[in-house]
Amino acid sequence: ELEDDPAKRAALLQFVVVGGGPTGVELAGTFAEIARHTLPGEFRRIDPKQARVLLVEGSPRVLGAMPEALSERAREQLTALGVEVHLGARVTGIDAEGLDVQTATGSDRLPSRCVVWAAGVAASPLGRALADATGCTLDRAGRVVVEPDLSLKGFPAIQVIGDLAAAQSHKPGHEPRPVPGVSPGAKQMGRCAAANIRRRLRGEATQAFRYADYGNLATIGRNSAVVDLDTPAGPLRFSGYFAWLFWLFAHVYFLIGFRNRFVVLVDWAWAYWTHDRHARVVSVASPASDVQALPHPPAG
Repeated sequence: ELEDDPAKRAALLQFVVVGGGPTGVELAGTFAEIARHTLPGEFRRIDPKQARVLLVEGSPRVLGAMPEALSERAREQLTALGVEVHLGARVTGIDAEGLDVQTATGSDRLPSRCVVWAAGVAASPLGRALADATGCTLDRAGRVVVEPDLSLKGFPAIQVIGDLAAAQSHKPGHEPRPVPGVSPGAKQMGRCAAANIRRRLRGEATQAFRYADYGNLATIGRNSAVVDLDTPAGPLRFSGYFAWLFWLFAHVYFLIGFRNRFVVLVDWAWAYWTHDRHARVVSVASPASDVQALPHPPAG
């Protein structure tokens, strides 16, 4: 609001989210809604509705783990919210002034003072330590490639699970499929590893890990979401308002305790009807030269 230079103000009002997975899609939609519904009227010299929200994804579509029809529907809903979706754009550099992207037509510069990385993270350095000590294989993200029973190749007493494991699901009659990096996968790997440890102690053969996919949900914005579920009757896929309601009640259902569920429902209802969000954060970075040491308290 205090910036007078038009170019610098435009960069300050441009928000870039890198990564078109569920996290990136939800963040981009949230930023667009805050700019257009929550913040208008709270500033004197700028109009938050002029803020630009960009979603940068290196692959040809957002929500790549979902069916193509749902991915396209999510892109349309993001566009309706005012999010500018850049597909096939690979980030080649990030600095304090913005980021550089490479597309099929060449390179481009996106000025921004707020870049949010939602394109995944590297695995723990423990993976490299295990590779150095045991000679195990790591994937591109630094995760440890494990055996079907989640053990380390050549070291059956070592189990690797969670974000550190490049694991696959081995269901009878199906080709092995990579396990997504989500909490249900980590929880199920933990149970499988514990069961296999007990089997080894009893002298029994271990079992391969089988991932039970409960489906994928992604909320895009107000009254907008996509749902992809596997049911005994077949896949269930839908989007829009009813998908948003399904996402809402599914998240409330898995909260622990009636009190938590009630408080969250009331808070969400208030935010829905008033467009108001309780949280406000004002952050001011002070140069080190401006920081003064407090005087020591008197002795005694």
